[in-house]
Amino acid sequence: MEVAVRQQSGDASLLRRLNSAAILRILREAQVATLSELARAARVSRPTAEVIVDELVAEGWAEECGEEPGDRQRGRPARRFRFRAAAAHVLGIGIGGSRLRAMVTDLNGTIVVSRRAPNHREMPAGERLDAVAALAAEAAAEAGVALADVAVVGVGTTGTVDGAGRVVKSMVLSGWTGLDLQGELSRRLPAPVLVENDMRLAVLAEHWRGAARGRHDVIYLFTGDRIGMGLLIGGRPHRGAHAASGEIGAQPYNNWTAYRHVMDYAMAVEPGELRSSRQSAEFAIARARAGDEKAGHAVRELARGLAAGLITVVNPLDPEMVVIGGSLSSAGDLLVEPVRELFEEFCAYPPEVVASELGSECITLGAVRFALDHADRLLFT
Repeated sequence: MEVAVRQQSGDASLLRRLNSAAILRILREAQVATLSELARAARVSRPTAEVIVDELVAEGWAEECGEEPGDRQRGRPARRFRFRAAAAHVLGIGIGGSRLRAMVTDLNGTIVVSRRAPNHREMPAGERLDAVAALAAEAAAEAGVALADVAVVGVGTTGTVDGAGRVVKSMVLSGWTGLDLQGELSRRLPAPVLVENDMRLAVLAEHWRGAARGRHDVIYLFTGDRIGMGLLIGGRPHRGAHAASGEIGAQPYNNWTAYRHVMDYAMAVEPGELRSSRQSAEFAIARARAGDEKAGHAVRELARGLAAGLITVVNPLDPEMVVIGGSLSSAGDLLVEPVRELFEEFCAYPPEVVASELGSECITLGAVRFALDHADRLLFT
């Protein structure tokens, strides 16, 4: 009999937790709801809903709304409640070739703090890890959140990242290949850490808050000192058989064919100035905007070169959209049309082509969304 009583008590406790999670999830989706609406949606009695909501209010997960104008004229108003997104926070971190970025948001993804710090490709891995941990602590402190109270830390990094958060291979950052990044950061940060490839997070961010909202099959092209690609297939970032999706790889001497025209142009205009592929592109773009026809031709050929490299992916994948992101996305008005023209000529079903509006924050925003998805599973299921 004692065992049966204990089991019934345990079952009741589990049921209460399940009902509480269900009501919290419903409240979050509805934004504002009455007790009757919550009880009906969760399929529980109104008294049960009231007890659970009072507990959620006491714990800080919900709050009662004030009266709206006209409530008193209608008699006693129904109690209305809303989800408190500030009850918990997540932290998104982007680890790039030249910068570290951190972003603290509430559970609705509202940005509370955004910070950045320099990163160097040849920095020893240990120093870079310490710099990431320091930036995370600074961002949390500025947001007024104890780092130990952060629900989840999502991290995006260049390199092939496996399911355990290890960097299998990195062609950009020194000492990064073979690094157990998730494990190393977990030892430095007192909060759950999840690590993912930066290109997969970039396309996730575009799907969440960028040009790809509402789309299910998307190619995200990252442009800058390197070229990367994120694939959204069926509404989910594609990982690939070896978790290597997103890493296009390196070119000899870092000489991308698509950048040849802008590099030649920059060298012809200023022979004594050494520029990277990204710097050459930015130089040509600035002069094209100023009316230089030769610069305009070089930028157009850059766009056509990028498009030519994409065609072998676009035709078999058949995406709805191609998003041009990375540091060159700000030149979208110069790049989009040449890319679209080449697709019209060579693709059976030319996708829509747009420039990202998320800029350099795309990977960090993707890390935030990655962290929020995990927090949602912890809180609402």
